[in-house]
Amino acid sequence: MTEYTPPKVWTWDKESGGRFASINRPIAGATHDKELPVGKHPLQLYSLATPNGVKVTIMLEELLAAGHKGAEYDAWLIRINDGDQFGSGFVAVNPNSKIPALMDRSGEKPIRIFESGAILTHLAEKFGAFLPTDPAARAECFSWLFWQMGAAPYLGGGFGHFYAYAPAKFEYPIDRFSMEVKRQLDVLDRQLAERRFIAGEEYTIADMAIWPWYGGLVKGWLYEAGEFLQVQDYKNVVRWADEIYARPAVKRGRMVNRAFGDPATQLHERHDASDFDTKTQDKIATAAE
Repeated sequence: MTEYTPPKVWTWDKESGGRFASINRPIAGATHDKELPVGKHPLQLYSLATPNGVKVTIMLEELLAAGHKGAEYDAWLIRINDGDQFGSGFVAVNPNSKIPALMDRSGEKPIRIFESGAILTHLAEKFGAFLPTDPAARAECFSWLFWQMGAAPYLGGGFGHFYAYAPAKFEYPIDRFSMEVKRQLDVLDRQLAERRFIAGEEYTIADMAIWPWYGGLVKGWLYEAGEFLQVQDYKNVVRWADEIYARPAVKRGRMVNRAFGDPATQLHERHDASDFDTKTQDKIATAAE
């Protein structure tokens, strides 16, 4: 490994950045004018089915499955590799230019919500669902929700980047982030040893936030790293991941705004429950990853 000596002043090299070099930049703001489409429902979601995006579509599908008709939504595809997140309309909803972003138009004045944890909390409070009302249980749920917000960058931007996406692989960063990801899996495994779900016996937004990342990891969907990290050793996490994946709303949520993988798993846009009719329930249940 060639030792790197940082320069006195860092400068932006547009050719660096590996797989995502074309969309990485050290400045914020819009790069082009483009308004966002608006559908017929009060909730307008602009997203892509990455783990962060999947959190919200799972939540919306779970709300609908629980009978909350006001959770009907339009989901519009944001192709981040094409730079859609830098359009003026998207930046107006999320100045951080990251998916997912939600506009809630159910009231007199539209409300913008960005950051997946904020969206999950907004929806849980709006519909009174998947968030405990008991103060202690509510605190536990929020603690794990925020745990995910702080932990996932080590899995995605840390381990995932250096193991799967960096233009060159080096031992130090891969070892550093592999150690941290395995520590996080151990944290979850110990938590789930005596609890059905992350925050207790109740399925909550904490599960919806953590599952797309760490459930996806032990299911073999992230970075093809299951064998490398020996994810099968975390038996409680595997049990929990399998139970959540068995939920029909989770299967539907994973399909929305998905534009990669098996075509049977993709639903680029979602504007009505009938949009799933072209994807039979048998396909949803057996779709290969």
